[in-house]
Amino acid sequence: MRIILVKDHEKLGKAGDTVEVKDGFARNYLIPQGIALPENSASLKRIQEEKRLKELRQTKALQKSQKLADQLKSVSLTIPVQVGEEDRVFGAVTSQQIADLLHELGYEIDKRHIVLEEPIKALGIFEVPIKIHPEVITTVKLFVVRA
Repeated sequence: MRIILVKDHEKLGKAGDTVEVKDGFARNYLIPQGIALPENSASLKRIQEEKRLKELRQTKALQKSQKLADQLKSVSLTIPVQVGEEDRVFGAVTSQQIADLLHELGYEIDKRHIVLEEPIKALGIFEVPIKIHPEVITTVKLFVVRA
């Protein structure tokens, strides 16, 4: 029986592939589990429509991310921190603190999207990368100053 895969399957292939399998495997497992559809014109149309809608959603998400990235390029944040002798910072500036500051400014950025290789433990000016979308990365200027 020829089927069209709706989901990726480890042994059969990727979503959208047309493969030949035994009738019982298709009828008793693949089709009831929602992994595949029987190959016919209705299934082909359904798969094509789902691909089109998925591409449309991805395009909209990319455009929205680009717009947000353009807005964030002009944003600068200031975080006051306590320092000791010789300007040693107590604690560190974390991605959660940066996300909270962005939230106060009206930007909904998750702390997991803020790419800090390690927490900031010094005074100064830093460029903090933010990965909004897999294809869109922007930076925010961060000023770490004495409290």
